[in-house]
Amino acid sequence: DIRRQRQMCIRDSIDTLRADHLGCMGYHRATTPNIDALAADGITFRSVYASDVPCLPSRTALITGMFGIRNGVVNHGGEAADLRSEGAGREFISSMAARSWAATFFFAGWHTASISSFPLRHSASWWNHGFMEAMNLMRGFGGERADQVVPGALDWLDRRGTADDWFLHVHLWDPHTPYNTPDDYGNPFESDSLPAWHTEAVRSRNWDLAGPHSAQEPWGFRPDEWGDPPARQPWNADSMEAVKRIFDGYDVGIRYADDAVGAIVDRLDQLGVLDDTAILVSSDHGEAFGELGVYADHQAADEATCHIPAILKWPGVEPTVDDGLHYHLDVAATVVDLAGITPPEQQWDGRSVKADLLAGAPTGRDHLVLSQGAWSCQRGVRWGDHLSLHTFHDGYHPHWAPEMLFDIAADPHEQHDLAREHPDDLATGRSLLEDWTAEQLDRSLAPVDPMQIVLDEGGPYHTRRHLPSYLDRLRRTGRSAWADALVERHPDEADPGFWVT
Repeated sequence: DIRRQRQMCIRDSIDTLRADHLGCMGYHRATTPNIDALAADGITFRSVYASDVPCLPSRTALITGMFGIRNGVVNHGGEAADLRSEGAGREFISSMAARSWAATFFFAGWHTASISSFPLRHSASWWNHGFMEAMNLMRGFGGERADQVVPGALDWLDRRGTADDWFLHVHLWDPHTPYNTPDDYGNPFESDSLPAWHTEAVRSRNWDLAGPHSAQEPWGFRPDEWGDPPARQPWNADSMEAVKRIFDGYDVGIRYADDAVGAIVDRLDQLGVLDDTAILVSSDHGEAFGELGVYADHQAADEATCHIPAILKWPGVEPTVDDGLHYHLDVAATVVDLAGITPPEQQWDGRSVKADLLAGAPTGRDHLVLSQGAWSCQRGVRWGDHLSLHTFHDGYHPHWAPEMLFDIAADPHEQHDLAREHPDDLATGRSLLEDWTAEQLDRSLAPVDPMQIVLDEGGPYHTRRHLPSYLDRLRRTGRSAWADALVERHPDEADPGFWVT
């Protein structure tokens, strides 16, 4: 019986949490004991991907229920960082506000609340559509530690946790770079090894590559771009010891956020409502640690960046592991459906899998299309064991080919590009992307792909204006060949005068 007289739902959103760093997803470190306990009593969706990354596009897609190509948000700045206008058809309440994820609960009579600095950080007021309480109790702009966020969540539960029909969203930032877990928390993973895939051969190969957040500048376009690094992050990845510090800093952030999840679960138990409360733990995007040459950031539409966890404990639903391919929008639609609310399917791109889950039937889509527009302009197609990446702006990673192909089952860390070896599979990915793009633009509020808008503005927000000075750095650090390759690819952007407005 999934319909209880009392219904509550908590969504713990842990920023920048990649799927394969959770214990319940097979990670060798004890990063997530509290989340693992929820997984043992709930549904573990093993193949959930954010449709649009990173932060602003992902959360906008989630709250609107629409892919970025339709809602218009694929970047962190410029025109494609704002929702598209609904034009003359805009009603008194816009359709994106009236049919947001939170609004579906609000109009069904639930009490809705969000504790997050995200809307302020990204000027994304639309995140609050449908939330009766939209709280930035931390007075921050993102990056707040869990110890600054959780007190507000516990206070809210003390006030409202025993009532009926509420939906609470709690946003934790701790795995997001820079890794700033308090020093006195220590390092639970000091004696733990690195993941076996990241060898010295991987580090050495990455060391000679170029691009923001590469091994020689994992902070951006130069090691000291944001001042001195925190204690948990090194200047660069010049040794395996430094690589371990990067992994440790991230994993400690995950463990710190997991402690916060445990504190919230404990409070529900103390209030006597844990058994009546649905809990979803998920993320907006992942983080790369050497994949495609990127460290401690989220710059592609790839496996490391788009594959996110989704752990759903729902009263009355038997524990299970679901391996179907899903967008994070599908999980959102499923949560609404499980709550007994009809998802607005005509507007939403997410599809509920409630019926198949309860019947024990296979779930999932044939393929997914993933988009990145803030650090690079790239779309990925995920199907079967394959991931094809189609790059329209390389974000100044000159070693990225315009099209790449990976066997995610055998090579989840994207070390071997198979595009030349398997042209037929690459052609399949290209065809799926072309068909999807045409279909989405037919359904969109405007006929122009927002990814094209990003390209016309000079490229992804986080790379704009950086190339001229970065070329100098590349030449000073023995990477002149990469500098020459970037000038050839981006002659206009390499000219300082191009950025004079």
